[in-house]
Amino acid sequence: MKRALGLFLGLIIVIIPFVTAWAVDANYVLNPGDVMQVTVWKEDGLDREVLVLPDGTFSFPLIGTVTANGRTAADVQKEITTRISKFIPDASVTVAVKAALGNVIDVIGQVNKPGELVVGHQTTVMQALSMAGGLTPYASESRIRILRHSPDGKETSIRFPYDDVAGGDALDKDIVLHAGDVVVVPNASIF
Repeated sequence: MKRALGLFLGLIIVIIPFVTAWAVDANYVLNPGDVMQVTVWKEDGLDREVLVLPDGTFSFPLIGTVTANGRTAADVQKEITTRISKFIPDASVTVAVKAALGNVIDVIGQVNKPGELVVGHQTTVMQALSMAGGLTPYASESRIRILRHSPDGKETSIRFPYDDVAGGDALDKDIVLHAGDVVVVPNASIF
């Protein structure tokens, strides 16, 4: 009885990380710098950890270059499965995000801990400001901006209504940040 209970608990301990990783990663959009674990069942030579390169791609044996940037792990898994099936019929491929190191947001200016934030989940401006230690007494709450660089090379500056969101009046305006966004918190004006 004790042995069966021990085996059951051991199995649970092994399964929980995989279920948790799948649930967390399901909607995560991959970025350059992310690390993924790619496993092809019964093909030990094809199990590997891959890094998404700055151009948004990675290389994989037999199939060459795969684009990961802007896609989910499930999308990449489907592509690898399709492309590798020419060499390994009925291949069972698993792709999991091992480290979301490419989801980087910068918070600069009048915050207590300015710098780069590596976040493995969807993050709003208020969450990023919290991770940066909050605003300093010299921060201009009304002039906070998000600088965003889109893939097509376009740059935009988005005003963030801090007072409205912090007061609970406009929670829908708490902007979800994208990888590469910069939150700028300027000095309060004396005049």
